[in-house]
Amino acid sequence: MNGNLSVLVLAAGKGTRMKSDLAKVLHPMLGQPMLAHVLKAVRALKPERLVVVTGYQADRVEAVVGGKDIIFVQQIEQLGTGHAVSVAREVLEDFSGTVLILYGDLPLLLPQTMTDFLEIHKKSEVPLSVLTVELEEPGAYGRIIRDGNGFLARIVEARDAAPEELSVKEINTGIYAVSGSVLFDLIGKLNQNNDQQEYYLTDIVGLARNQGLLAAAVMTSDPGEVLGINDQAELARSIEVIKARIGEV
Repeated sequence: MNGNLSVLVLAAGKGTRMKSDLAKVLHPMLGQPMLAHVLKAVRALKPERLVVVTGYQADRVEAVVGGKDIIFVQQIEQLGTGHAVSVAREVLEDFSGTVLILYGDLPLLLPQTMTDFLEIHKKSEVPLSVLTVELEEPGAYGRIIRDGNGFLARIVEARDAAPEELSVKEINTGIYAVSGSVLFDLIGKLNQNNDQQEYYLTDIVGLARNQGLLAAAVMTSDPGEVLGINDQAELARSIEVIKARIGEV
C-alpha cells in the first residue's frame, strides 16, 4: 500500500450526451461497467485510500462497483467539479500525502501513465500538477496557459479564452495530483462567479498561483487514453481499444 497516495474518482454525473437513463459510469464495456475499468487501473497504484464520489443513481453505482476498499461519498447537488471534490473533505481532510483526482469515465487510462505522472509531480516538488495532452483540434477543452518559466499559470475554459489562448493546443485532461495539505484550502476558496454558476476544479490552479504556490503541467502523449467518454460513439471506440489491448497480451 502506498501511504503517500490517495485516489479520488469523480463519478457523480449523469452523462446527458450518452442519451441514456443509465449513469454514464455504469455503461457496460466487455461485461463490466465503465467505472470498474477505472477502479482496476487505480487499484494497481495501491493507494492508502480510494474514494469515489457518486451522485446520479448513487445507490446503483455503489451496489455495482462497491468493494471493501472503496470509500463512497455522495454529491447530493450537482454544483460542479470543485463541489464534487469538496464532498470528500470529511474522508480526506486529514490526509497529507498526494491526492490523485480523476474522472470515472476514463476506462482506457493505464496505471503506468498515472505512475509516470505521479513521479514527475513528486520530483517537481510543487503542490499541484495537472496532466495535459496536445490536440490538433482542441475544440471546447480548457487550454493550458504556462508562465515564462514553463510552470502552469492557469487553465482557461474555451468559452472564456482570448483568441491567442484559443490557439493553444495543450489542453487539460482533468487529472490532477494535489498535496493533501493544500487541497481543501484551495477548494474552500472556489466561487461560482462564472456563466454556469458552478464551482470549477480548474480554478484551483489560479488560486494556488495567487497564493505564491507553483503548479506544473505534465504532458502525456496519447489523447485517447486520457480523454473521457462523452457519447455512445466514443464508448464504442473505447471498447474496440480494450479488445485490441486484450488481443496484444
